Amino acid sequence: MGQKLTRKLIEKLTAADRAYFEWDGGDGAVKGFGVAVNPSGKKTFIAQFRIGRGQAAKSKRATIGSFGTWTVEQARDRARELIVEGERGIDRTAEEKDRRDAAAAAKIAADRERRQTRDLRFERLAVRFLREHVRIKRKKNTELFYRHVIAAHLLPAFRRRDVRTITKQDVAKLHRSLADKPAMANRAITTFSAIWGWAEGLDILPEGLRKPTFKLEKFKEHAKDRFLSVDELQRLGAAIREAETSGVSWQPDPAGKTKHAPKEGNRFTKIDPGAAAALRLLIFTGARLREVLNLEWSFVDLDRGLLRLKDSKTGPKTILLNSPARAVLAGMEKITPFVFPGESRDGKIQPRTDLKRPWRLVTKAADLEDVRIHDLRHSFASIGAGDGHGLVIIGKLLGHTQSSTTERYAHLDNDPLRRASDAIAERIASAMGEARPEKSAEIISIKGAR
Repeated sequence: MGQKLTRKLIEKLTAADRAYFEWDGGDGAVKGFGVAVNPSGKKTFIAQFRIGRGQAAKSKRATIGSFGTWTVEQARDRARELIVEGERGIDRTAEEKDRRDAAAAAKIAADRERRQTRDLRFERLAVRFLREHVRIKRKKNTELFYRHVIAAHLLPAFRRRDVRTITKQDVAKLHRSLADKPAMANRAITTFSAIWGWAEGLDILPEGLRKPTFKLEKFKEHAKDRFLSVDELQRLGAAIREAETSGVSWQPDPAGKTKHAPKEGNRFTKIDPGAAAALRLLIFTGARLREVLNLEWSFVDLDRGLLRLKDSKTGPKTILLNSPARAVLAGMEKITPFVFPGESRDGKIQPRTDLKRPWRLVTKAADLEDVRIHDLRHSFASIGAGDGHGLVIIGKLLGHTQSSTTERYAHLDNDPLRRASDAIAERIASAMGEARPEKSAEIISIKGAR
């Protein structure tokens, strides 16, 4: 019979190569109560008992707690409870384990919910959308536009909101707040919808959650079409010639310091030949700004009169070079791989970034301060439509992928419509007996010729 476990006895127990047990014995001992000593020296109170009675009863060893955390008396009382309950068929340790497991599972679920809630905050989802989708699958300008809309409008409204809690009323409120900028208001809603659709496609959002932009009516937008007249084109051409040769004169601001201003004979601002050539190419081709500024000489085929663009807003594209456009390119020097080189970055030549300063100078000189560079493209289309070249031809020249894009110029294509209207009216007037004899005869002769 062993000794009754006491504090002093347990303190004297030393670690061995393998774990061993010291059991309670002597007077007042609890059979099945003991202490386990690990090779590390850690001592743990245990209880050894059976669940139920008889030979079929299963043996059970339960851990009570660490020596030092539990006193010997506390551990012995706990062992006695477990052994007595075990004889009654009650496995208290299993119940406690189930409770601990349930608590652990609840904690894991709560942590997962907290992480999911954190990951579904709008700002986190927007960052992932930009990094994992837009940056990889969209053009640089599109990425910059998305970033602007998100930073300027969506983040101030929904930054820390769980996207699952954003309602249609919330989105509509943002839409209304931008009513003075209908185009931007619509873009904000479209961007929000794109983020939601991306997350939905990756199963980041729960199934059956309706998109807050569903059936949200957008503002009507009015296209800012501005077409240059023949007179305005003449003034623009003269201003470009003046700016690249003698320069455009300017006057110092009377409200500013004029003491050190240049003498009147030296107050001229010139534009560089590259800027003048780029502006002319935009006017003669109807191309987009980036299509011209990103041009490389390898894209230019002067013999066939073509610009073979590897990429554009609508993908790979071929632009026809008319005689004036070919003359512009033929008169330029091939100094770098880019037709319109800009400043170098990290030792690498980059294409020109913009034409803002040259454009402001020449439009001011031509008294056309309400005209944007993109309006040159509109003007190219409007002149073509007015000359009756047909919307299909104009659409192909501009690189439109959808006929609806070109139809905005349909009201300018009035010559064919006027001819058709005249012909129909003459037929009706003839039937009514009101047509002039010469017109009636003309119509009959045309019909006979057909």
